Amino acid sequence: MAGRRMTLYRPHRRATLGLLAGGGLAACSSHGDGRTHLRFWAMGNEGSNVPQLTAAFERLNPDIRVEVQPLPWTAAHQKLLTAYAGDSLPDVSQVGNTWVAEMAAIGALSATPPAAADLLTDQFPAVLETNEIDGRAMATPWYVDTRLIFYRTDMLARAGHEAVPPTWAEWKRAMHDVKRVAGPGNYAILMPVNEFEQLLTFGLQGDEALLRDEDTRGNFASPSFIAALAFYRSLFDEGLAPLVSATQISNVWTEFARGYFSFYFSGPWTIGDFKARLPPETKWMTTGVPGPTGLGASAPGGSSLAVFRASPHQAAAWKLVRYLSEPAVQARFNAITGSLPARQSAWSAPAVAGDPYIAAFKGQLARARAVPKVPEWERIATEMQIVAEHMVRGDYTPEAAGTEINRRADRLLEKRRWMIERDRAS
Repeated sequence: MAGRRMTLYRPHRRATLGLLAGGGLAACSSHGDGRTHLRFWAMGNEGSNVPQLTAAFERLNPDIRVEVQPLPWTAAHQKLLTAYAGDSLPDVSQVGNTWVAEMAAIGALSATPPAAADLLTDQFPAVLETNEIDGRAMATPWYVDTRLIFYRTDMLARAGHEAVPPTWAEWKRAMHDVKRVAGPGNYAILMPVNEFEQLLTFGLQGDEALLRDEDTRGNFASPSFIAALAFYRSLFDEGLAPLVSATQISNVWTEFARGYFSFYFSGPWTIGDFKARLPPETKWMTTGVPGPTGLGASAPGGSSLAVFRASPHQAAAWKLVRYLSEPAVQARFNAITGSLPARQSAWSAPAVAGDPYIAAFKGQLARARAVPKVPEWERIATEMQIVAEHMVRGDYTPEAAGTEINRRADRLLEKRRWMIERDRAS
């Protein structure tokens, strides 16, 4: 997803959810104007701005009318599942990448047809992988994001470093130097304990997968994830990160500007915030995520375009997806919204290539690693965060924390194990 956290759940029975489908979700009746009317749901900032693109699409395709319905991210996931239960899904929708596995599992998505296979070229491999289920692309990447390091170049220079070191050990030494020059009461890095993304990023640096046994059990007690837990905890134990939640930070840009912290994990949406809100004397830049032995991985994010199987307008829907996937259109969308293009060739557009803050994201996306494609993943990640907070508060050692995350993950994956065992027995 595009840096937003959503809680995923599996529908139990379509009949039960169907009771929730309201009249506002009912399919539109015929308009009688001879045109194909496509319903397109889009979320957040994209939902507000995509009509600037669909207007041009309609001029090129006068026989198609695109009706955009903006949705808030907080309501979008449940509304899609409710619409599925009530047989009232739109023709096309923006979906968070972490939703694809769930939507595919309930049979809601129309797989990419052979005629649209070329849309899957020119993509970042890890982002494309998040949209593939059993080797088939079930959604088309629309825009991408990932998390990397935003840092104070001036504070780092005062601490005697020209650049952010690429390894954990060297980076930690640089953070100690930054904390010294920042002065009493300040820290080196902000890692709110109610967010899972920082620990997840550290955990992706290891060779072992996060889940094992066909993604039916946790693998958080593996040596590489224990190393990630230990590194994460050490940043708090050594006073480099404040033991705070995001709600205890008044606003990120003010604290970043005053030197409360000089390193910050975030995604491309923060570029616009920092440009608009940081005082001009604050010097900052972006860089790739350090790893145990060099620049490391991060999780691919963003949103994709899904065509639903129930749509009676498959050809027109895929025509819209094709238009929104064109590199020139994605470059224009970047200029409008700041969203990073999914198509790599669109990164050569001046607005993208000429922004020094964006440059590090291309390399980070090239090193991205897909997270497990199971519907339960975000619930597992939330449990990981809860246990990690207990760990940094002294309730668990890294080894005990890994074991506890496994226990919680295994409980969430119990139904998945049962389904696989049932299928094998049949």
